[in-house]
Amino acid sequence: MSQKKKKLALSILMLNMFITMGGVGIVIPVLPTYLQIFGVGGEVYGTLIAIFAFAQFLFSPLAGGLSDRYGRKLFIIGGLIVYGISQIIFGLATDVWVLYLGRFLSGFGAAFIMTTVMAYVADITTIEERGKGMGLIGAAISLGFMIGPGLGGFLATVNIHFPFFLAGGVSLIAALLSFIVLPNVKPHLNEATKHVPREKLLKQLVRSVKTPYFVILIVVFTFNFGISNFQSTLSMFLTYKFDYTATYIAIVITVGGFAGVVLQMFIIDKLFRRFGEMKVILVNLLVAAITMVLMIFVSGFFVILTIATLFQVAGVFIRPAVNTLISKFAGNEQGYAAGMNNAYMSLGNMIGPALAGVLLEWHLSIPFAFGAVILLGCFGLALGWTQKKAPHLMHPTVEGK
Repeated sequence: MSQKKKKLALSILMLNMFITMGGVGIVIPVLPTYLQIFGVGGEVYGTLIAIFAFAQFLFSPLAGGLSDRYGRKLFIIGGLIVYGISQIIFGLATDVWVLYLGRFLSGFGAAFIMTTVMAYVADITTIEERGKGMGLIGAAISLGFMIGPGLGGFLATVNIHFPFFLAGGVSLIAALLSFIVLPNVKPHLNEATKHVPREKLLKQLVRSVKTPYFVILIVVFTFNFGISNFQSTLSMFLTYKFDYTATYIAIVITVGGFAGVVLQMFIIDKLFRRFGEMKVILVNLLVAAITMVLMIFVSGFFVILTIATLFQVAGVFIRPAVNTLISKFAGNEQGYAAGMNNAYMSLGNMIGPALAGVLLEWHLSIPFAFGAVILLGCFGLALGWTQKKAPHLMHPTVEGK
């Protein structure tokens, strides 16, 4: 693929990820008010968030395997169509069960979009370009999730249903644009791989334990567990402990997200080339754990803003680093690897908020302390594995960087 086509493809993939994560974020500020129409509250709110991640967990491995066999473009477009329709269904709902259907379909669509986009990036980039490509996709994810909540809150003042209709319509437009513009890239499979029967989810998960990148998948799970723990707890923590208004909370979240996006776009590839992805992961796991502990003890708006920003920047750096490493280890199974990556991410996103809510009932500080312990444990596991099994990851020059 020529450099011109490669840049075009990356631009479309970034747009698709931005729209997907923007649609996820757009729901956050609107959902509590929207649920009042149905006469339900916190319990339904939590399960609606969880069912999205559950659908991603179920279908990400399927998306990866199918795209390995039949190419990426078809499944990206299909995912965008399902995702767009699901958002419209959610906005048109008149019963609670329709809300669950809409969120489940959203998770289904997102699984096919996110998994296949990451595999597509791996297909069109060389090993040397991989970090930059994954960094751009990561920046699109972060930017979408950062802008989505603010846009959702603003659009809800026009009409409570409007944010969902807009998210759905934009997703359908992105599907049409991808159909017209996105080059169709087929993965390079050998004949043996082509005729391997498709595995069920459980078998794929079991096989992931035997892959050379299994420890990195554990990092994916742990990182997403920790960051979703932090994000789901932060708003309530700041409200209960410091009596922050929604405006102050939005500033804390937005500034951190914006800083992460800017750094990810301009320096992440340089960090990968200078230090290697594993060092970036290890350092930022430590930063994330330390900042979670500091949140328990600090006070003052600007101090809290600084600590929260450091945590979010650490998360933004870890995401493309693990995506890049997994794709480097995956060889001809980019779709399978991306599917497992997304499945482990979804598990973390399911378990993290649910457990954080339970721990928060005991004490405001416990979710942060527990999250820090989990992240430190992951740091120790990743460091030990690297030293014993993959010491070359600590020396990027070995890989020709």
